[in-house]
Amino acid sequence: MKRIGFLSFGHYGTSRGSQTSSAGDALLQAIDLAAAAEELGIDGAFFRVHHFARQQASPFPLMAAIAARTSRIEIGTGVIDMRYENPLYMAEQAASTDLISAGRLQLGVSRGSPEPAANGAADFGYTPLEGETVADMARRHTATFRNAISGVGVAEASNHASLGGEKLLRVEPQSPGLSERIWWGAGSRATAVWAAQQGMNLMSSTLLTEDTGVPFDVLQAEQIQLFRDEWAAAGHDFTPRVSVSRSVIPVVDETDRMYFGLRSQADGKDQVGMIDGLLSRFGKSYIGTPDVLAAELAADAAVQSADTLMLTVPNQLGVAYNTKMLENIAKYIAPAIGWEPNLS
Repeated sequence: MKRIGFLSFGHYGTSRGSQTSSAGDALLQAIDLAAAAEELGIDGAFFRVHHFARQQASPFPLMAAIAARTSRIEIGTGVIDMRYENPLYMAEQAASTDLISAGRLQLGVSRGSPEPAANGAADFGYTPLEGETVADMARRHTATFRNAISGVGVAEASNHASLGGEKLLRVEPQSPGLSERIWWGAGSRATAVWAAQQGMNLMSSTLLTEDTGVPFDVLQAEQIQLFRDEWAAAGHDFTPRVSVSRSVIPVVDETDRMYFGLRSQADGKDQVGMIDGLLSRFGKSYIGTPDVLAAELAADAAVQSADTLMLTVPNQLGVAYNTKMLENIAKYIAPAIGWEPNLS
């Protein structure tokens, strides 16, 4: 079954035309957009997490509010930067949010992307252990978090508590099934293989920190296949999910043309550049008429291989515009990739 969801970066600011001049605007509109997306039959509402920037930063209060407002739509992140996280406190927040949502949480986590702060994780109080890199630290935090949400004891019991026979205390609350709904944001084929070995679902965006000269969708489809092959070899006891993200903007009226018309006339193609010192390939944006976009997405190898497509939204254009955009995608484009609205 193919799923689609929206992915918001939660931008806010007073730039010209912005409908989200404050953090409060961005948060409250995200709740409204998730509710509107559920009514359209969209499957998921996902949020990017960045620190020290005018963007979404602390996702759990937002996701809990959406969970209380909705009943069906999946709620998640794409992705949480684990360099910044206290893994045990995050385990408490995640389980609480998942319980409020009745098991709809889908958490994307990773080593994270470049941030505005020179050493933001250290400013949050987290530094690598001796011999660790920041990537190692993020993976260590992730392992501790996953142990905690799986019910493993993580804290030595006090003398008083140990009278009950418990030697190690687990984090509370616990939310059964959450441990199978953790996704790793992999930026390369190697990290996708590692995610499969660890038993995490795969979340792949419009950036891969490698380039072999093949088109982005082909390289990403190769990453997905390597992940699935490694998953099968590892013998995990549940079926993994795979998501990819795309910027898809259907141009159907004068408002769309005002915002995106010039970009739709440009020759959409991948870009290659350097990020964190690595030669990287960036996927193209899909902007144009619905019939053209439907054909292009149907031919996108990674979109076809993944079970979930995340659609990045221009959140600063407001709830009404983004609801209309998602409705046009749902009506005219998503059926071409095998999607059907979930209205149950």
